[in-house]
Amino acid sequence: MASLSGKEKAEPLTDSHSLEGLPKALLAWFDLHARDLPWRAGAEGARDPYRVWLAEIMLQQTTVPHATPYFLDFTRRWPDISALAAARDEDVMSAWAGLGYYARARNLLKCARVVSARCGFPQTAAELAALPGIGPYTSGAIAALAFGERAAAVDGNVERVFARVLALKGDWDASKQIIRREVEALVPDGRSGAFAEALMDLGATLCTPKRPACGECPISEFCLARRESTPELYPMKPPKAERPERRGIAYVLFDRGEVLLVRRPPKGLLGGMLALPSTGWIESGDVIDAPPLKADWVDMGEVQHVFTHFSLRLAVRRAALKAKQRPEGEWVALEDVRGLPSVFAKAFRKAMADEKKT
Repeated sequence: MASLSGKEKAEPLTDSHSLEGLPKALLAWFDLHARDLPWRAGAEGARDPYRVWLAEIMLQQTTVPHATPYFLDFTRRWPDISALAAARDEDVMSAWAGLGYYARARNLLKCARVVSARCGFPQTAAELAALPGIGPYTSGAIAALAFGERAAAVDGNVERVFARVLALKGDWDASKQIIRREVEALVPDGRSGAFAEALMDLGATLCTPKRPACGECPISEFCLARRESTPELYPMKPPKAERPERRGIAYVLFDRGEVLLVRRPPKGLLGGMLALPSTGWIESGDVIDAPPLKADWVDMGEVQHVFTHFSLRLAVRRAALKAKQRPEGEWVALEDVRGLPSVFAKAFRKAMADEKKT
């Protein structure tokens, strides 16, 4: 068991608080209650690293129910790393639309091409962490689940579980370091993958942010927060900074059963994705109207969307093309419009609600 010293010893831990039996209790529960997830096919330490990696990337900032249909679609279209590496960028970005955090999709392609070129994934957490888009948690998860390495996988769920187990009340950055060391010390030989997945399942199903099911928790006897009867107080994170708001305009131009779409620049937010024409998104001042052409634009109201670092209010304007020459872009049949980023999908649906009057 890892020991605590110096400044960290101010945390509410005692020498008698041993976690030695925690892995055994957790794994016994997991063997009976493990979730049936499509990326878990195969024996522990022998799973397809491609499927493990793909699932872990998709699950960053995304729930299991939301990610599952995307995972099934990706593995149907691109069943292995070589197939994904050979895919067109725009096809992958379109297939990713709706999962959000689109830098993940760009890094997904970069990583696939690096791994395909080297004829397979490296098998250690240290080597995996050097690949595009793979951080400490993901590298540990892949190493443990696919290759059986004794590696720790510490994500937000695991941090919440151990913030409660250890009743950590200090600085959150320091607490996260304590949690990582504790988890690393507890990873059992031979079942590192199961231990990682058991912690994921515990955090997702029982040790939830609100109303944790302590009475059903297999490791409640080790939990200091439960002894205090205050599990909901943990983790004690600093308050989030207020999210700024930006504004812009999206233009929905119809012509004979088709709509105008444009490809966004390859770099930046939603880079390389097919979208509606729009203005820039600004935090202050007046939004400069910049439609793709002069037309009788009808104000359809606005849609709202929340990104990681800001929220967006996007005014939606709709028009029917009356000029003979079409603006440059990609004209797509209305029934074939799919794969738009969520904010533009919202704007398109807003305009389509009254399109027949155009």
